Amino acid sequence: MPVVLKTLIVDDEPIARQVLREELEQVQDVALIGEASDGVSALAAIRDLSPDLVFLDLEMPGLGGFDVIRKLQPGEHIPTIVIVTAWDQYAIQAFEAGAIDYLLKPISQERLAQAVDRAIKLYGRPAEVAQRLANVKEIAESPSGQTVRRIVAKSGDEYLLLNADEVFAFEADRDLVWIITGKKRYLATQSLKVIQEKLRNTNFRRIHRNALVNIDHVRKMSSLSSQRWLLTLANNQEFIVSKRQAHTVRQLLSW
Repeated sequence: MPVVLKTLIVDDEPIARQVLREELEQVQDVALIGEASDGVSALAAIRDLSPDLVFLDLEMPGLGGFDVIRKLQPGEHIPTIVIVTAWDQYAIQAFEAGAIDYLLKPISQERLAQAVDRAIKLYGRPAEVAQRLANVKEIAESPSGQTVRRIVAKSGDEYLLLNADEVFAFEADRDLVWIITGKKRYLATQSLKVIQEKLRNTNFRRIHRNALVNIDHVRKMSSLSSQRWLLTLANNQEFIVSKRQAHTVRQLLSW
């Protein structure tokens, strides 16, 4: 018999719930049984409605998504959790913890269908669902404020986790941001400004409004003029340093 997953949406933003609800209405394998706008009502709905699948937003005022996960206890009904977030730092944590899946906002219909398909494959396997939840709990209960050293990269329909030290540079091209490694290019999931902030206090430096480079992979610095420089990375890719960021090169030369 086909599996139809009883599904709960948890998000504090009404528009976000509406968008996800409308997307789920196009997926035949789910039956939406409720919505919750905060962590407290989410816990009550999980207890009262026993959903098979919960789309859980992490960033909510008061009791957030990780708080909800912390409060789910062994012996209670444990649904499959799909983490929904606009911030890939949480996606990284969920991915590393072995969560069933995570969705980055805005959510595409294709990714949503993939998440539902993965949840269907776990249906009727409560031990594995509980183990995945336990893994995510370890992340949820870990100390906060740790520097994120992993980068989420997109290649086709797949999301990859890259170590920050294997990234040579980030390059913005209109609305896209490319992640440049020694041999390949991937799409980033966030803007260059957000990436720069996340990699603050690391070896990445902004050298142009469109470029952020890892100084560990800089192999040559050539002067084009008194305030213009050309950086060559270890993969032979070249970047021109803007006048506003010329001090970055001068700092490198002073090491």
